[in-house]
Amino acid sequence: MSDTSGWYYCLTHQTVEKGKGCRGGDRMGPYPDEATAARALEIAREKTRAADEAEKKWRGDDED
Repeated sequence: MSDTSGWYYCLTHQTVEKGKGCRGGDRMGPYPDEATAARALEIAREKTRAADEAEKKWRGDDED
């Protein structure tokens, strides 16, 4: 059973939800607080950018 007590970002409604809300596949989280959940898309972009940079470095593509 998943944790439904945290804060989530709903991708369908583009809003922050507390506890039970839209189905799990439509949400990001849980996050520790409302402010962090509100930054869910920004956090995802930052993590993706960091992973892309790490992959470039690992592959040796960062020597441009």
